[in-house]
Amino acid sequence: MDLTELEKSLTFQKKSVWSKRSKEDIDRYTSQYKDFINFSKTERKAATYSVELLEKNGFKPLSHYVNLGKIEKGDKVYFVNRDKAVFAFKYNNPLKDGINIVGAHIDSPRFDLKPEPIVEDENIAMAKTHYYGGVKKYHWFNIPLELHGVVIKSDGSKIEVSIGQDENDPVFVISDLLPHLDRDLANKKVSEAFEAEKMNLLIGTTAISYDETDKIKNPVKLNILKILNDKYGIVEEDLVSAELEIVPALPARDVGLDKSLLASYGHDDRVCAYTGLTALIDAQTSVKNPAVLLVDKEEIGSDGNTGAKNHFWIYVLKKIAALAKEEELLQNIEEILTNSTLLSADVSAAVDPNYKEAHDLSNAPKLGYGITLMKYTGSGGKGRTNDANAELVGKVRNLFNKEGISWQIGELGKVDRGGGGTIALFFSEKGLDVLDAGVPLLGMHSPYEVASKADIYETYLAYKTFYEKFGK
Repeated sequence: MDLTELEKSLTFQKKSVWSKRSKEDIDRYTSQYKDFINFSKTERKAATYSVELLEKNGFKPLSHYVNLGKIEKGDKVYFVNRDKAVFAFKYNNPLKDGINIVGAHIDSPRFDLKPEPIVEDENIAMAKTHYYGGVKKYHWFNIPLELHGVVIKSDGSKIEVSIGQDENDPVFVISDLLPHLDRDLANKKVSEAFEAEKMNLLIGTTAISYDETDKIKNPVKLNILKILNDKYGIVEEDLVSAELEIVPALPARDVGLDKSLLASYGHDDRVCAYTGLTALIDAQTSVKNPAVLLVDKEEIGSDGNTGAKNHFWIYVLKKIAALAKEEELLQNIEEILTNSTLLSADVSAAVDPNYKEAHDLSNAPKLGYGITLMKYTGSGGKGRTNDANAELVGKVRNLFNKEGISWQIGELGKVDRGGGGTIALFFSEKGLDVLDAGVPLLGMHSPYEVASKADIYETYLAYKTFYEKFGK
């Protein structure tokens, strides 16, 4: 290698995606993404939108093929796990050859209502909350909030609740103490200054009756319960068997005079869910069977029967193997898994010029420079991580270079300062090759995260390329 070539090899700075992609294509794709992210305020709503999109594009539920008793080359199948997780699969090749999977999570940090949430104090009705995932509590005060979820009544019927998303709906607020009265908080740590038990949702101030002779206890709370009963037919005890989630009432909006950025609640990690889903739908060919896996509970450790630890998708693979008459795999499902690769599609932390000190700049992704590959996540000496094999990183890097995909390398902040987890380790332990790859964000885990439209589109192209050509 001569000196000129050597100098070129040292120039590891990538070109901006904007320099190589059509702005019209980027805007067209991210406009469709806006529809998804505005609707998908919870994991249940994200799963609903995903299924509708899959069905519009020819995918059928697993039960359809079970009833047929067979699955054939070219068939497209999906399976929904408890309305919170989705596995979609194109059967194009023998299962034993393996699968190329893009795996993302569709839950996001938020606040949940407690099982017995409604209280009254000082003639104000409030709903008690419990935060979900890694939030900065002070982000959530005095911003408009929505309420979404389900209530299971005593007769077993399910009631869908959605308040705040329609422009004619009321919104909710968690009130903060005014600066004139919070001087005693000045010397407290942030973790101590904002108490979780005080993060109660304002839900009403009018009483069911102002006639003092009625002697009604908690008349404001009773009025709120009456409103809920009139609208949804529920009583207070029904809230014990409910999942009601509090999320920002903030629609996705373009950011910047050039409209190059997109702000929204829930980019983490629904941006990777949508790009993986649409890449699967649009992939024209595939070396191996392509699939997308959308799971719940990542923000709280991937536990539970809808999280990545559950491996419900292996049950689906066994069903498909039986339908495809590949019965020998039923007793040796590991043959499929060890021949498979999963891109753990999760967001990364982009460099914020206001907080550059939090990053090792030579190993930090930038907005507008494409999909971020992270060999490892974890913290404190790579604890709780999948550390991808060099061979896998090399194969992905070489494929993206060959196909003109803009990519960059990333870590979650400086050593011993940063860190975090993804779903990656729960798949590598099953024998799959796994690499983290996703969209870089500013303000991750905040109520209004920021992504580059260019990175969103480039990540879609990267996943599509992975589906179509990885493994050749």
